Amino acid sequence: MTANGQTAERHVSTSRPSPGEVALFATCLIDLFRPSAAFAAIDLLRAAGCDVAVPDGQSCCGQPAYNSGDRRDARALARQTIDLLMPYRFVVVPSASCAGMLRNHYPKLLSEDPVYRDKAAALCDKTYELSAFLAALPVQQGDTPGDRRARHITYHDSCSALREVGVDAEPRTLIDQHTELKLTESAEKESCCGFGGTFCVKYDEISTHMADRKLDAFVASGAQTVTALDLGCLLHLAGRARRRNLPLEFRHLAEVLAGCRDAPPIAASKDRDDGNG
Repeated sequence: MTANGQTAERHVSTSRPSPGEVALFATCLIDLFRPSAAFAAIDLLRAAGCDVAVPDGQSCCGQPAYNSGDRRDARALARQTIDLLMPYRFVVVPSASCAGMLRNHYPKLLSEDPVYRDKAAALCDKTYELSAFLAALPVQQGDTPGDRRARHITYHDSCSALREVGVDAEPRTLIDQHTELKLTESAEKESCCGFGGTFCVKYDEISTHMADRKLDAFVASGAQTVTALDLGCLLHLAGRARRRNLPLEFRHLAEVLAGCRDAPPIAASKDRDDGNG
């Protein structure tokens, strides 16, 4: 993810999505740390009339290697991902940073590969971040089954969503379609949270300060729940909020839209998990 706020080059998909065959690329973080977000994404896509597949053999998209300058391993992972996803009509990713990797960086990474150059461009044109795909469907999304308790939420614009894949209005449009969700914008909604992949490790003091500024704005908004498209941002913010004992819960946007509350909030304390906090 981008931590310096610069605008990255963005490739816009040219094909208009419609309900049909969709491959869900679940991403490493969701698979390892928040599988409930993937299940919620599947529920949302099926409710929209999509035939959803989760292809076996999914691995990392190559973003960590790519961002660290390891082009050899990044290319190998890109080729593997392309071979896995090419048979499907659409590819939907519940992560803006991983969607940006497939759409923006695969074509550049493989631009001199005579076998995969055109395949990378083709995958780019049919890959969507989850909220962008759902918001672009010709049939408007309706309420989905789940916990219908009224909730005040605030939305975090991750750097990858806002600046790399150009997703801004789409999550808000989907939230507004649910009458039990009340969106309250925070004063720092477009500021980087300080995660930035390895940025939060290399520059931990700066990263912590950036997270605290975001968290203070979330609390001031009066929201109960913080949601976003990128699990990395949510893990970073939720972990810091837990250390500060702030009255906020963090959930992936797919979980919020699907009304999924079976899984505890991200980084919830044991007391809260047990219902005692």
